[in-house]
Amino acid sequence: MAQLQHWCKGEGINPIYAILVKDVPEDTENDFVEETLQSIKALGRVKVRGRMYDPRSQSLTVLCECREEVNTRAIPLDVLPEGCDSPWRIFGPSEEETVFKAEQIRGDAPELPQVSGLSFPLQASTPEAIIRAVGDIMQRTGKPASDNISYRRLRTFSGVLPTPPGEEQLDNWIEQARLMIEECDRPEREKRMKIMESVKGPALEILQAVRFNDPDATPTEYIDVIENTFGTPETGEELYFAFRMLCQQPSERLSAFLRRMERVLNKVVQKGGLQPASADKARLDQLIKGATRSDMMLLNLRLRERRDQPPTFLQLLNEIRTEEEYEASRRKLNPAKSVHVKTVTLPAEAEIRDLRVEIQELKSQLTELTALSIAQSPPPPAPESAVTTEVEASGEDKNIQALKKEVKKLRK
Repeated sequence: MAQLQHWCKGEGINPIYAILVKDVPEDTENDFVEETLQSIKALGRVKVRGRMYDPRSQSLTVLCECREEVNTRAIPLDVLPEGCDSPWRIFGPSEEETVFKAEQIRGDAPELPQVSGLSFPLQASTPEAIIRAVGDIMQRTGKPASDNISYRRLRTFSGVLPTPPGEEQLDNWIEQARLMIEECDRPEREKRMKIMESVKGPALEILQAVRFNDPDATPTEYIDVIENTFGTPETGEELYFAFRMLCQQPSERLSAFLRRMERVLNKVVQKGGLQPASADKARLDQLIKGATRSDMMLLNLRLRERRDQPPTFLQLLNEIRTEEEYEASRRKLNPAKSVHVKTVTLPAEAEIRDLRVEIQELKSQLTELTALSIAQSPPPPAPESAVTTEVEASGEDKNIQALKKEVKKLRK
């Protein structure tokens, strides 16, 4: 009973509407717990408000809130769920506590009949009293309706690696949890409950320890503990350095590169590596620096000229997407024809022409010297054939080096 009272006080629940369910298996989902307990007609609609792991019994103790006041005489001591071998034990408030809480709520008013679960005073005979009573009824019926407004439930996260099928990865779970905290206007107690409902295994044990040591911990602190425990222990400065090293990958569109940058930039701001007011300028600077494959698009969008007044992420993404769609439609209308360029290495024609003229002059000089030597003395073995052979062998398709060798031989 003390555990029930303390837990209800921490969660802001009226104890006369709460029960404790013990010996619940660790891997039991909240929906299955609620369906099992709602089979007990005396409890009415049941919602799970908290889960705590008991290392001695290696099972869960679940705190549940009922729509109707819990009558311990009308509910069983345990319930056997479908498919389970052992029953779950049920503990409700004591009868003295139920009577005391009921008297506190009703005050000194006489006994009131129950009309559809609501109290209606018999002495309300005047029109003003009837109008006031009807207003009380409308207020009471409207309050539970607003309390039952639900938001999208977080997917399960356990912290087990590799991520089991059906569970969410750490980064996605943290983004969804932070979005739920920022956008939902529900009380802090319900936000903590939603986070506790979405974790199991090692992640649940961590949050139970946080809850035991600091019952007033905020939902943001819950998420920070999960991120610090199961995430990478990088500081804001380290994440900012990694952000400044991002570059556009081959065949990656500029819009996809911008979205990839934004995920890292959000972590940098959350870790304190960059002030939120400087996020737009840092995003634009890194986009200009890292977009090595989209120079024409950066030029068309005139992003370099807008560094003094950088656009927001959504404005920048919208402009880039519009430009990408325009380029895609332009490529469809004017498909580019592939042009193959054949590279031809041309020699220095002037140098070749000069070398050939010099060869001809040397050949003529060699012929004159040969004729003069024949007239004066018996002719030695004439090298003309060799020279001619070499000259004839050197055709126009020889390169410059061959021509230079020919000139050198003729000069000798």
